[in-house]
Amino acid sequence: MSEATLNLAQRLARPELLDLEPYQSARRIGGRGDIWINANESPFNRTDLPRLNRYPECQPPALIAAYSRYVGIDSKHVVCSRGADEAIELLIRTFCIPGKDSIALFGPTYGMYSISARTFNVGVVSMSLTPEYGLPDDLSAVKGCKLVFICNPNNPTGTLIRPEKIESVLQTLPEQLVVVDEAYIEFSPEYSVVALLDKYPNLVILRTLSKAFALAGARCGFTLASADVVAMIMLVIAPYPVPLPVSVLAERALSEAGLDNMRADVQLLIQQGQRLADCLEQLGAKVLPTGANFVLAYFDDIQSVAQGLKDAGIVARAYKDPRLVDAIRFSYSDERETDLIIAALKKILN
Repeated sequence: MSEATLNLAQRLARPELLDLEPYQSARRIGGRGDIWINANESPFNRTDLPRLNRYPECQPPALIAAYSRYVGIDSKHVVCSRGADEAIELLIRTFCIPGKDSIALFGPTYGMYSISARTFNVGVVSMSLTPEYGLPDDLSAVKGCKLVFICNPNNPTGTLIRPEKIESVLQTLPEQLVVVDEAYIEFSPEYSVVALLDKYPNLVILRTLSKAFALAGARCGFTLASADVVAMIMLVIAPYPVPLPVSVLAERALSEAGLDNMRADVQLLIQQGQRLADCLEQLGAKVLPTGANFVLAYFDDIQSVAQGLKDAGIVARAYKDPRLVDAIRFSYSDERETDLIIAALKKILN
């Protein structure tokens, strides 16, 4: 292929992938017949779940269709993976040449962007979020990076970046993939940039069912991107990345009843989270505004708070990042647990 005939995804991809013949699993090849003996499967199903003795589809059509309907985009823009964590690795494996290419991120942020890159010998350009936890205006330092990760809402701060700011990044970096991690977007849906997918071929969005959909144990995530980017990812994805039980659970979660449950849960968690944030502020903590299902709070005496929570049997999240050493992240919970957390905080801080 000549450079002039390549699309953006092909230009950014590792060159050796352009001629790669992807592994043709039994399910990808398919076929018609009553006796299936092409995949070395057992004919015996010893479970209550139909067809569990058979390999699943690489991208289960019903699941892809269900998530496409939920997001409001064509199914050709959707890839399902083992959580958004696998999606991060798929992007790095697809587009970054080990020992040569790099990714960019804006910290403090989700640690797996950096870890996934480093385990593939891919460089990391780490820029700092502004003092207000926004994106910096000067992006010159990241212009040589293949992938630019933006977590929105950001983990662990919970802070939000407006869609128009992300759009300006897409315009500034037209020859790079801007990966927007929307793992917590159900808690702030108005900040999603899904509407920009058709406009910007360099936009990639990560989603998950682990948070608002309450399926963290199932490990089901999605990559939303141009058809060209999806095509490149499908060259390197594992033959069977979506286990059949996961697909069944995910389809239920994306049904009309499942979506109603998710939205009700989100509202309940936001209410309880507001109670927790109000309590923390009343007790003297500095609480960051959040658009996720957690709140980050800064304390004058972090050690006593951490020890007090430990003594109360409450496991919260502390950090070593220089900007977070005095902070603890509290995930939202139900009313009963929120009552217990608030009681413990009052005992520790009063």
